[in-house]
Amino acid sequence: MGFHSPQRIAQLSVEAGARKATLPLRSMLILGFMGGAYISVGYLLDIRVVADLPEGWGSFGTFLGAAVFPLGLILIVIAGGELLTGNMMAVSIAFFAKKVAVGKLLENWFWITISNFIGAIFVAYVFGHLAGLTETGPYLAKTVSIVEGKLAGDFWGVFFSAIGCNWLVGLAVWLAYGAEDVGGKILAIWFPIMGFVAIGFQHVVANMFVIPAGIFAGYFTWRDFLSNFVPVFLGNAVGGSVFVGWAYWLSYYDYMKSLSDEK
Repeated sequence: MGFHSPQRIAQLSVEAGARKATLPLRSMLILGFMGGAYISVGYLLDIRVVADLPEGWGSFGTFLGAAVFPLGLILIVIAGGELLTGNMMAVSIAFFAKKVAVGKLLENWFWITISNFIGAIFVAYVFGHLAGLTETGPYLAKTVSIVEGKLAGDFWGVFFSAIGCNWLVGLAVWLAYGAEDVGGKILAIWFPIMGFVAIGFQHVVANMFVIPAGIFAGYFTWRDFLSNFVPVFLGNAVGGSVFVGWAYWLSYYDYMKSLSDEK
């Protein structure tokens, strides 16, 4: 199972970020829709697995849900998709390396946010609401409980939780770039994503699914969604771009500059 050094991963991340920033709008919208839908399917799987477990299972039930949630990012990385939180790392490190202009970075984040939201809403409405997968029996109770937890914190508590989330999501994408085969990429993704879900960190795209699922069930409002979206978006941006993208760019700047000078 081959893998790359961290210095090489930094170079691959810059190249990936530059490619993402130059995708045509058509590709960003389609792949962004897929990314939002895949993360939502992973979250839906989590709910369907844990909702009816015995209460006595305690935190082991949380682990089981966290263990299946990574399906979403596995599909994005291997099948193809664009995810805002991953791009907050990859496009940022390309920006720090001066391979992407700030306008392109913001344009990418904007369109991927919109398309991720459409994909997440599609799964929440079609599978959650119309198919009833989040609106019957224990699944409704679990969905409502999750949303209540997402909305419970104050602005700064949610913001810092979101930093922790995208620190781990950014690392999952980073490690996936470091693996040379499909099995290695799956393992690289699984551990960090399982970790952020089990801890309970806040992920902006996952929340684009679960909070609207609660809204479609009649329990929350779009104002509740927006009050959560802002701090989670900002915290995820800091976690991915600063704690992963900027930190590793700064750490391996000399290595990447030497490669550039050789060309």
